[in-house]
Amino acid sequence: MASGPRVPPEWGRFSIHGERVQTPNQSRDSNRPGSVPLPAGPDAGEALRNSDGDGGPALIQTSISPRHKLEAWLAEMVRMNASDLILRAGGRPSCRIDGRIHFLPGRVPPPGALLEVLKGVCGEEKMNTWKTCGSVDTALQLDGLGRFRLNAYKQMGEPAVVLRKISQEAPLLSSLGLPTQQLERIALKKRGIVLVTGIAGSGKSTALAGLIQYMNSHAERHIITLEDPVELLFTEDRCVISQREVGTDTTDFAEGLRHALRQSPDVILIGEMRDAETVAAALDATETGHLVMSTLHTVNAPQTVDRILSFFPAQRHSQIRQRLAENIAAVMSMRLLPRKSGRGMVPACELLLSTPRVRDLLYEGQVSEISRVVESGHEEGLISFNHSLRLLIQQDLIELETALAASDRPEELLLALRGFSKGKGNPQAPNASGRLRLAGGE
Repeated sequence: MASGPRVPPEWGRFSIHGERVQTPNQSRDSNRPGSVPLPAGPDAGEALRNSDGDGGPALIQTSISPRHKLEAWLAEMVRMNASDLILRAGGRPSCRIDGRIHFLPGRVPPPGALLEVLKGVCGEEKMNTWKTCGSVDTALQLDGLGRFRLNAYKQMGEPAVVLRKISQEAPLLSSLGLPTQQLERIALKKRGIVLVTGIAGSGKSTALAGLIQYMNSHAERHIITLEDPVELLFTEDRCVISQREVGTDTTDFAEGLRHALRQSPDVILIGEMRDAETVAAALDATETGHLVMSTLHTVNAPQTVDRILSFFPAQRHSQIRQRLAENIAAVMSMRLLPRKSGRGMVPACELLLSTPRVRDLLYEGQVSEISRVVESGHEEGLISFNHSLRLLIQQDLIELETALAASDRPEELLLALRGFSKGKGNPQAPNASGRLRLAGGE
């Protein structure tokens, strides 16, 4: 058996952190009188709907084991093309489809039973983290269904879990509906910081995966990723890709980043910038000639700069702004919007590149003026949210009301749609036919 957390025999069909766990597949529950075992993989969802002899949802039956319920709900999640599955002890199971919550049949097991399921998935060490910190991240693989990111957390002192489906294959940049030409140039840069920002579930992980895959197909590099947890598993082409997981391969992002500099990297991906130590280490890595990519939960470029500065005491803000001015290569902020057709989501983005004017504003501390520079469209390659939204409306991909709700400046968007634009427009439009496929969704 591979080393790692203890896995009960009934979890033989699962793997943890992408490594298959070799355990017997026979479940103890299948030998219990009155138990109704459900098949794993795609058939579990069908069993969810059809296995009840009376024609009702099988998950209403209390005799089904918690493990089988989880498998069936995951199968239904995949069948419905949902991005997330939300389970709270004793509550109604639900999933998120195109940003909206939908409820599933049955009832989530009570706290004790759900806790036993989580112990089997996460292992003792991560469950100790859950008990101490109130939440923990991991990943699991289920035969026939694929790979999922899992966050276990406490609510009202009881266990709960959210699982997100992770794409099996790295996406192509040209398929994401993003400004492909600019992103291809960014991916081949030798040094600088590239930040992809947005709220949870806005496609950050997918965009970063697309950048890495483009490098993998077009350059010879050593890429080191620091993730919590490792999500998409890359297949190496022209690059060497070392994927390291926080908590398993390194204690935290900052520690992993410090050691990464001794591991002959060309590119370092940091799952998320969470503190001053990680930001400082990322700047150090950039200044020594590396390309660093990461994410932040911010909605636009000025907020991104302000968030980075907020990690540091006020007396260091001027120094950090200067280092950002010298090292930022690009900031892409993303928002996923419902398609006009009612099925699927489409990305809108703001793209900030390192131009002379942007660098000057950072040096001078005029962060609030950055959005005006982007909005004006006077510098090549910069894309404002309003420009992106305008293109989506013109391509009949989103409703006007959706665009106005997503815009930071809805009045200016309306003026632009009527032909009264303050800027000249941007030369690069996102691929209209692309559809953002979530690889973990952020």
